[in-house]
Amino acid sequence: MGFDRRAAKRGEPLYEDVREKIRVSEVVHADETSWRSDGVGHYVWFAGNDELALFHIDRHRSAQAARTVFGEDFTGLLVRDRYAAYNGIGHDWQACLAHIITNAKEINREHALLPSQEQDREVTVFCDKLIELCSRACDSARKLKSGEIPWEKAARIEKRFIGELGKICKKPFRFNPAQALRKFLVGPERKHLTTFLRIPGVAPTNNHAEQTLRKMVIFRKICFGTRSDAGLKTHSIIPTLVQTARRQGVHPREFLHILHTADTATAQAALFNNSS
Repeated sequence: MGFDRRAAKRGEPLYEDVREKIRVSEVVHADETSWRSDGVGHYVWFAGNDELALFHIDRHRSAQAARTVFGEDFTGLLVRDRYAAYNGIGHDWQACLAHIITNAKEINREHALLPSQEQDREVTVFCDKLIELCSRACDSARKLKSGEIPWEKAARIEKRFIGELGKICKKPFRFNPAQALRKFLVGPERKHLTTFLRIPGVAPTNNHAEQTLRKMVIFRKICFGTRSDAGLKTHSIIPTLVQTARRQGVHPREFLHILHTADTATAQAALFNNSS
């Protein structure tokens, strides 16, 4: 009885420690998804990397909520989508190329629903070429990571990517969704499309965050959210500790047993595999 509340209470110092570790990490993936608490809309924020996972359930999807996760002085690099709440957080960021591909596919589908006399063939060409270009960029990132392509060639790949992107985005479109995407791709934020080609270890997509949040999405569908502030706290702390344990190579059940039976210092050592 009360296992979850007890785990949250005993695990809160460890949860705050994970938050502090996120705030000093060099590269962090970030994303958010919807949540319900007592019938009221909330959001689950995620921040993490290969070693850490932090979940924070907040009433808002605002810049202030993002700062609750990352603090006021986060100096790392974010891999994220284009959501404005993340603007100003971190010294640099990588735009998710998977989101660009998805956006282009959605534009293609929406454009195809227009009457034939209102369709613009150039929109279809733009979307298809953009999808192909971003897919090739993701493939290059995979080969750079594996060593199949030496890192010395990254600058050349970036230059070629920017050149091809400029050709694809050369002409404006009457179709507003396509034009909005084009404006982003030729605007001042274009440099964030290729951060992964300038800084080793940065992924070109935010699949890491989306796949991690998927577990919370499934849980939300099963339990329909939470009913109290205590529930919000519990469902922020326990997923954080369980996912972090997995990323540290620690069995979650064994860690939770230690959390319930040992002191905070012992539990912390167990969570981080006896590392500082």
